[in-house]
Amino acid sequence: MELNQMIDHTILKADAKEADVLRIIEEAKQHHFYSVCINPTWVSLASKELKDESVAVCTVIGFPLGANTSATKAFETKNAIENGANEVDMVINIGALKSKQYDAVQADIQAVVDAAKDKALVKVIIEISLLSDEEIIKACELAKAAGADFVKTSTGFSTGGATVEAVKIMRATVGPDMGVKASGGIHNAEEALAMVEAGASRIGTSAGVSIVSGTTGEGY
Repeated sequence: MELNQMIDHTILKADAKEADVLRIIEEAKQHHFYSVCINPTWVSLASKELKDESVAVCTVIGFPLGANTSATKAFETKNAIENGANEVDMVINIGALKSKQYDAVQADIQAVVDAAKDKALVKVIIEISLLSDEEIIKACELAKAAGADFVKTSTGFSTGGATVEAVKIMRATVGPDMGVKASGGIHNAEEALAMVEAGASRIGTSAGVSIVSGTTGEGY
């Protein structure tokens, strides 16, 4: 697969204006990115703008802390799908994972998977910068057990982003068939390709244009 078709072209900043979101959408059309990844408030706009395009609409759930209740995450998921989302990237309950409340973490993911009901692909953000290697493995096991489609490294809003080492651990844990999304701090093609080599099947970044044009950009 070409690198552009592995990119979720992303804008999730709180101060992103409508014009910024429209620019991301146009760039995704131009460069044939896999999706745009936007905050839920912009999903209806993106769905309208991309209705005749092959670019998917991705949004975020329980973002960026993951500390919402499962019922709230499920409602967010249903609402996003109603508004036109094809994919949802949900943040796990990180505190529950670190408290070893594994049943609660799996149930939280399951609530989103059930809400998506095969209408949207579910990616599970585990926020690797806050986890030990053992916790990364456990989070991936729980996401897989809950029936999620992907595990994802980072929100891009915590203490760090994707690392090659974490992507390797995630791929080894989930096996060859589940998706692994690397996101956070990926600025150029070299960094993106390193993530792919480590096992990533999707790249989340605000530097998509820079990546495919061979320059260095901001990088979410």
